[in-house]
Amino acid sequence: MRVTSLGGAEVSRIGLGTMGMSAFYTGAGRDEAESIRTVHRALDLGVTHLDTAEVYGPYVNEELVGRAVKGRRDEAFIATKFGLVSHTGRPGPDSTPANIRTAVDGSLRRLGTDHIDLYYQHRVDPGTPIEETVGALSELVAAGKVRHIGLSEASAATVRRAHAVHPVAAVQTEYSLWTRDPEAGVLPTLRALGIGLVPYSPLGHGFLTGAIRTLDGLDATDWRRTNPRFTGENLTRNLRILDEVTEIADEAGATLAQVALAWLLAQGDGIAPIPGTRRVDRLEENRAADGIRLTADQLTRLNQVTPASGERHAEPDMAAIDR
Repeated sequence: MRVTSLGGAEVSRIGLGTMGMSAFYTGAGRDEAESIRTVHRALDLGVTHLDTAEVYGPYVNEELVGRAVKGRRDEAFIATKFGLVSHTGRPGPDSTPANIRTAVDGSLRRLGTDHIDLYYQHRVDPGTPIEETVGALSELVAAGKVRHIGLSEASAATVRRAHAVHPVAAVQTEYSLWTRDPEAGVLPTLRALGIGLVPYSPLGHGFLTGAIRTLDGLDATDWRRTNPRFTGENLTRNLRILDEVTEIADEAGATLAQVALAWLLAQGDGIAPIPGTRRVDRLEENRAADGIRLTADQLTRLNQVTPASGERHAEPDMAAIDR
C-alpha cells in the first residue's frame, strides 16, 4: 500500500472510515466481530489510517477501534474528532479549551492509547474563536497527547486563521465524483499551505458503489432515507452518474467504487480518502483502487461528470459546514 503525506504525517493513501461500524447506516452495530476482523485485515494490507470520532455512537465507535487495535497500536494511524459533544454543558458545538481538555482524555481512554495521531475539530464552533481552539490543541501537541491537528468542514478563511496559530496537518471534508465543492476554495488553500485533504464519504455514502438504486433494503433508521440526494427526484436524477462511471469501470476492468477512489487519488498527492465499510471484502476492493491507473481520457471524462443533484446534507447540518 502506497503512502502519502498529510502536512508531514505519513498515512496510507486509502484509509478506513469506521463510523458505519457503530452508527447511522443499515446494519451498524450488529456484528462487532466482523468489524474488528475488517480493522485487522486493514492493518494486514497496510491500510493504517483509521478514522473515528467521539460522537459516533456516541463513544462506542472509539471503544470498538480501541479494542480492534489492542496489541497492534504501533501499526495504526488513528484519527478522531471532538467538538460535537459538549462536556461542559454548553449547547451546540463546543470547542472551548475546557471542553477539548475533557474530550481528549476521554478519547485516549476509549482508544486505549497514550496519543492520538490526528485530532480534528469536528465542526467549527461559531461561539469560540478558532485561534482559541487551535491554541488549546497546540498545548495537547506539546503535552504529547496529540501528534497532529486537523479541521473538518472548515472554510478556507478559517483554515488560514487556524494554520497561522499552529500547523494544520489535514482538513476533512466530503469530496468525490458527486461532491466537488472543495475544488472552489478549500483545496487550493490546502495546496498553498501544504495541508492534506481527507475526503470522507468518497463513495457518496455508498451510492458510488452502484449498490443503492432505490431506498428498498435500507433500515428505517438509516440516515440516507432523509438525505436530499437519496430522496425524491434527486435519487432518480443521480443515477446518471452511475451510468457514466460504469462505462469507465468496464473499460478499466474495475468496480465502480475502485474507479471513484482512483479518480480521487489521481487528483494529486496529499489526498487520502477514508471509505467506510464493515466488511473485509469491501475493504479489499477499496484497497485495490490504489493500484488502478486511469488513462488521461478516462480522467477527463470523469472530470466532466456532473455532480449530484440535491444538497449533501439536510438543512441543519449544512448550516454547520464551511464556517
